[in-house]
Amino acid sequence: MVETKEVDFLVIGAGIAGLRAAITLAGHGRVLAITKEQLGESNTSYAQGGIAVAMSGADDIAEHWADTRSAGDGLVDREAAEILVAEGPPRVGELLQWGTSFDRSAATGELQRTREGAHSRHRILHANGDATGAEIGRALLARAQTEPAIELMDWCTCTDLVQNDHGRVIGVRLLHRDGARLTVLARAVLLASGGAGEVYSDTTNPSVATGDGIAAAWRAGAAIADMEFYQFHPTAFSLAGAPRFLLSEALRGEGAWLRNDQGERFMERYHPLLELAPRDVVARAITREGMPLPSPAGGPPGVGRPVYLDLRHLAQAQPELELAARFPGISAFLARYGLLLSRDLIPVRPAAHYLMGGVETDRHGRTTLPGLFAAGEVACTGVHGANRLASNSLLEGLVFGARAAEAMLAEPPLDLTHVAPASGGVQASGGVQASADPLRPDAASIASIRRTLQAEMWRDAGLLRDAAGLNRALTCIDELALRARPIDASSSREATELANLLVLARLITRAALAREESRGAHFRNDFPQRDDQNFSKHSVCVGDEPVRFAERVL
Repeated sequence: MVETKEVDFLVIGAGIAGLRAAITLAGHGRVLAITKEQLGESNTSYAQGGIAVAMSGADDIAEHWADTRSAGDGLVDREAAEILVAEGPPRVGELLQWGTSFDRSAATGELQRTREGAHSRHRILHANGDATGAEIGRALLARAQTEPAIELMDWCTCTDLVQNDHGRVIGVRLLHRDGARLTVLARAVLLASGGAGEVYSDTTNPSVATGDGIAAAWRAGAAIADMEFYQFHPTAFSLAGAPRFLLSEALRGEGAWLRNDQGERFMERYHPLLELAPRDVVARAITREGMPLPSPAGGPPGVGRPVYLDLRHLAQAQPELELAARFPGISAFLARYGLLLSRDLIPVRPAAHYLMGGVETDRHGRTTLPGLFAAGEVACTGVHGANRLASNSLLEGLVFGARAAEAMLAEPPLDLTHVAPASGGVQASGGVQASADPLRPDAASIASIRRTLQAEMWRDAGLLRDAAGLNRALTCIDELALRARPIDASSSREATELANLLVLARLITRAALAREESRGAHFRNDFPQRDDQNFSKHSVCVGDEPVRFAERVL
C-alpha cells in the first residue's frame, strides 16, 4: 500500500540550497524536506575550500562578477551572475547571524579570506580550515530544526515526479530504505538534490550524487541545459587503494605548485595564472602531463605518469603558515598514508566534481514545468557558463535556494481536481522500466552495469572527447540500458540510481556530441577551438528530441 501525504511545500534535498529554501518557506506553510541518506550527507558537506563572497564593497562585487564571467568562457548569463555576486554578501551575513563559524584572525578577529583559481583577489571565506561546507550545513540544519513548520525526512529516494493531467508537477513518489512507498503532494516542489558525479568512475562526490533530480525532471518533460559541461577538479588524491578524496583548491590558493614526474613545475606552459588558472585548464594540463609515454610500435600501452602537488617550499618560506593547522582535515587524511603536506610530494589526478548543467531554470528557480522549481547543482541558470569559478557553488546554493523559495510562495494552492491515476507501466529512465511483472533486482547485476557505465563515461565522455569516443559511449549506454530493461526502476534505491545514471550519461554524451567546439569544461580533440559563431549558446535537451542550442537559459 502506498501512503499519501500532503504538504504546502516539498523540498528534495537537504544540502545548502534545500535547507536555505526550507527556512524561507517555513513561515508560509508546512514544509517537508527529504534527503536520500542521513541528514548532513550531501555534496555541501564535502565542500572543503570555502565560499566566495564579495564582502569588501562595490569594487569587489564588480571584480567577482568579472572573475565569474571570465571563468565561464563566454557562456555566463550576465543577469544570473550579477544576482549571485550582489545577493551573496547579505546571504552570507545571514549565515553569520545563524551561527556559522567562519575562520577568523586570532590577532584581529576579522574573517580570514583566501584566494583560489581564477579569482583576482582574496575573497573566499573558510571554516575549520578545510571543512567549510560541513560547517555551513551544520548551521543551516540547526536553524531549520528550530522551525516547527519544517519536517525533515531522511533515507528517502525520489523515484519520480507526480503530475496532474495538465502537466503541472504536484508532488513526488518516494521509496524509503525500509521498502515503504510514499506519495507526497504539494503546491510547489523544489529540486535541490545536487549533482551526478557517480556517472563517472572517478569523482570527488559522495555516492548519493546520482543525478536523481535531473533524471526525474527529464522524464517529466522538463528542459535540461548545458549537460556537456562537467567540471573535473584538478586535484583529487591519487594513490592505489585509497578512497576518493578531494585536495582543496585552497592548497593552490596558499601557493602550492604542480610538478610532473620529472620534477618540473609545468603550468607555465599552459596558462599565465599558473596553478591558479581556471579549473578546466588545470585539469587538462594535469591529464596531459600524466598521460602514458608513447609505446614502441606494437608494444603494450604505457602506464600513466604521476603528477604531484608540492607545498614543501611553503613550509620552508612561511613556517608561520602551519599547513597542518590550516588544512586539518586534509592533513589527517594524508597522515593515514604516511604523507605530510610540509614534507612530501602529494600524488594527484583530476576527478569529476561539479555539473554546470542541469534542469533549466530562470533566475527564480522556475523550470519549464509549472509547479517545479530547482536550485543548486541540480539546476542550470547559466550562472557558471561553461566552467564554474572556484568556490561559487556554495554561494549559488545559498542565493538561488532563497530566490526559488520566494518564487514558490506565489504558487496557487494544491488542486487535486485534475490528477490522473498512477499508471502501472510507466516508462522510467534509460530503458529501465516499471512494469506489471518486474524482475526482482539482482544487486550484483545492477552494480556490474553501474561500474561498466562509469568506466565508459570516464574513458570516452570525460576530460578529453572526440566524436568516435562519444559515439562509442552512446552505443555502450544503449547496450547497458537493454541489459537493465527488465529491472523495475522503482523496486530499490540501487535500481532507481542505475536508471538515473543511464539518463544522465545519455544527456551528457548527446550534448557533448552536438557541441562541435571546445569551451570551458568541454574539450573536443577533433574540434579544439572555441567557435563563437556557431556555439556561443546553451545546449537544451527535452525528452528524446534532438539537442538544440539557445541564446540563453529561461
